[in-house]
Amino acid sequence: MNTRYAFLLQLLALSLLFSCATQREVPHSFVNLKEQIPNLEIDLRYYGSHNFLGRPVKGYKANKVFISREAANALIQIQKELNQQGLGIKVFDAYRPQQAVNNFKEWALDIADTAAKKEFYPDVDKRNLFKLGYIAEKSGHSRGSTIDLTIINLKDKNELDMGTGFDYFGEPSHHDYSNLSPQQKANRKLLKDIMEKHGFKAIEEEWWHYTLKNEPFKDQYFDFKVK
Repeated sequence: MNTRYAFLLQLLALSLLFSCATQREVPHSFVNLKEQIPNLEIDLRYYGSHNFLGRPVKGYKANKVFISREAANALIQIQKELNQQGLGIKVFDAYRPQQAVNNFKEWALDIADTAAKKEFYPDVDKRNLFKLGYIAEKSGHSRGSTIDLTIINLKDKNELDMGTGFDYFGEPSHHDYSNLSPQQKANRKLLKDIMEKHGFKAIEEEWWHYTLKNEPFKDQYFDFKVK
């Protein structure tokens, strides 16, 4: 067997192995967060059309939230603590399939598609979304321990006023944005403090985005569908 032929066989074997390893079902290391936190509120934005694409995103087939078991355990404690204050968490996104991230990229490259610009990125040129970091080739969400969330009042399910909505692309969403009311600042601080207390870290550009510091899959990106 010549070297070139042997190399091609090895390449084919690796391709088959990768194909077989592609996840179709939820891995045992992930949990359905609603099953762990029964009074959790879910508004999975990419399952519906209320998002910056203006339509459902590939890979989201149900209004369910999956996340790593380690992140779920921390969120259980956060919910218990908030419940003592008559509050709770509402989730916009958690685990995100790689195919959804790819769908974001496809959308970003279609400059003419600006159906949801008015609500989600009124002051940002869509051509700059990659440069500004709002769209990327990979997302920490696909590693399974990142969550987008807010705080609600348990009695009426209303969200606390954070100054902007979820997925607003622009400086008003940044943690250091100062042109907020005292109550909006207090609400953001409440969310940040309790998330950091239980082992999550924030990113500067998005008040809703948190990742478990000791995430179990730091270099692995998953692609099973949310269903």
